Amino acid sequence: MENYALLVLSLGTILAGAGGFTNGVEWLGKKLGLGHGAVGSILAAVGTALPETMVPVIAFLGGSRSGEMTSEIGIGAILGAPLMLSTLAFFISGLAVLIFRHENRPLSLDSRVVVHDLGFFLAVYGLAVMASFLPVLPKRLCALMLLVSYAWYVMRTVRASKGQDGGAIPPPLYLAMRARDPALGRVLTQVAVALLLIIGGAHGFVLAVKAVALAQGVPAFVLSLIITPIATELPEKFNSVVWLRQGKDTLALGNISGAMVFQSSVIPPLGILFTPWHLEYLALWSAVLALLAALLPYYVLKRHGRIRPSTLLLGGGFYLLFILTVLGRKF
Repeated sequence: MENYALLVLSLGTILAGAGGFTNGVEWLGKKLGLGHGAVGSILAAVGTALPETMVPVIAFLGGSRSGEMTSEIGIGAILGAPLMLSTLAFFISGLAVLIFRHENRPLSLDSRVVVHDLGFFLAVYGLAVMASFLPVLPKRLCALMLLVSYAWYVMRTVRASKGQDGGAIPPPLYLAMRARDPALGRVLTQVAVALLLIIGGAHGFVLAVKAVALAQGVPAFVLSLIITPIATELPEKFNSVVWLRQGKDTLALGNISGAMVFQSSVIPPLGILFTPWHLEYLALWSAVLALLAALLPYYVLKRHGRIRPSTLLLGGGFYLLFILTVLGRKF
């Protein structure tokens, strides 16, 4: 029971920190005059991806002391995020549109933002998966290429969005609830405090997952691959549901596709550098399904320039296929 209590407490701490971080970076984006593309695909996406991101970071930092299981937790968290984002997150978005608007009309969004993000994801995540089959030195080169690619992506997205201050109006800053325009110092302080909460929560989460996995006889890799992204990142993706309800479709899907870019280019280098990065069957299968699930909306948007919520619902089928695969294998 203590392990389960630690798991719940850690998740609560992570999500509380993520809420403060997201609120802070939204205000930061507003002050920088960034538009929908940069706020959704970079600031909001990175903020909501941080809870999931800190789990492999903490796991790998403690890997030398805790053995192979910690690496399994980290790798599971790395691969689980792209799978969850490209499947469940899009499924929930499509479902939300159908519920709020009661019709299967195409979303009103800047398709160029999402097409750019998904195309980038397909390229860099494919490279990260391919690195599993390479010798050590080429693997390290792949890790460097992934990090450089994300830096290029950020510069290009910010440049395209600069001066287009059309993003969602942030709710009041938590550290300045009555201020219509909070000071930059308050914004940065909130971001820093929230980040500390996320790091502390992630440390407790890794310890709890290891203990629960040992007690239940479930491989730590499977537990972190499924539970970690759903518990730490999917709740934050309900920001997209809120934006969809407000009709801000570019922000909503950009929040998801931008997180996919971040999770496929910044986080896999950690696994490549700190583990052997030899992906086994289940890990490779999760990566293949994530790529196929992302390819579907990319193709539709690239070809037609629009997408219907019913198409987004198909992402749930890819995730269901993965769950059935897990259940069909003996641990």
